[in-house]
Amino acid sequence: DPFLLFDDFSSENPDDFVAGFPWHPHRGIETVNYILAGEVDHKDSIGNAGRIGAGDCQWMTAGGGIMHEEMPRVAPQAAQGRLAGFQLWVNLPARLKMCAPRYRNIAAAEVPTEEPAPDVRVRVVAGQAVGATGPVHDIAAEPTYMDVSLEPGATFTQPVPLLDAAGRPTGF
Repeated sequence: DPFLLFDDFSSENPDDFVAGFPWHPHRGIETVNYILAGEVDHKDSIGNAGRIGAGDCQWMTAGGGIMHEEMPRVAPQAAQGRLAGFQLWVNLPARLKMCAPRYRNIAAAEVPTEEPAPDVRVRVVAGQAVGATGPVHDIAAEPTYMDVSLEPGATFTQPVPLLDAAGRPTGF
């Protein structure tokens, strides 16, 4: 807790993902999809719809309940099909389990990119890192969510706060 699942859903074989995830429910969690390659269409029961592609992020707060579908867009020829990304499930605290559901599509252009050292590229999706603040905020778990790319031989270090038993920062 607070993280329930971290799923790498990457494949170059469309047979692995072409069926997608037809209408299904969520409740009491937030889901975060971050796409590295390919495209996914989203529709939900509260009227949202959108497409996310490489570098885009989808942040959905299920709260008291939402139905949605995530359907990969597949290239006409199977040899061109590739989907790569990550999904994170964040458990909502008890006080937010029944909040109103919401959805946000974050375009790649909204995510700041920093180069804190040679051969190091950091995209900050949520939280603060390398002098940038991610566009995703108001998340119950207050995560720092980054996409870090390193060239061979490069290194990157990100300090993380130490927390007390109540989850309050006590230093680094």
